[in-house]
Amino acid sequence: MLLCANLTFMRALFFNIVFCALLSFSCFGQNDNAKKNTLGVIKFNTNTQTPFSSNELSKLQEVYGAALSTEILDRPNRVLGIKEILRNRVSIEEISNPNQQKPCPLLSEIPLFDAFVSNLKRDQFFDPNTFNPLKYNFPFLRRGYQMYRVDQTNYFILIKPQHYNN
Repeated sequence: MLLCANLTFMRALFFNIVFCALLSFSCFGQNDNAKKNTLGVIKFNTNTQTPFSSNELSKLQEVYGAALSTEILDRPNRVLGIKEILRNRVSIEEISNPNQQKPCPLLSEIPLFDAFVSNLKRDQFFDPNTFNPLKYNFPFLRRGYQMYRVDQTNYFILIKPQHYNN
């Protein structure tokens, strides 16, 4: 009887040790993944330290209307983020060679960001010099680079992730 109780105790002890070992390996694995997914602090380019240009303010006014001050201008972090988007993260490239063009979503598939100006309209003609990326509900916070094609043109809109400087 003593041998049977001792054997039962040994089995329970063995299973507890195995369970604790597996649990600790599982916890360590999660820590490694958490470190890999941490993006850290966003590094802004030095050109975000200068005030908005009149062109940038015009783009902001078009999208935010009467809410421009309360939603953007009175919030320093948003000012910095918008400057980074307009000055560094969004670029437009013309790719004429069909072999270099990649399939991607069309600009017409992206909804307008009309939360503040309900009568916001799409541009009838695309002009890369006056294009306002803030008019569109692009997923600016998504990880990874993004590319969109302007319908029926060879223009592509490239959006860098917010951690591209890290």
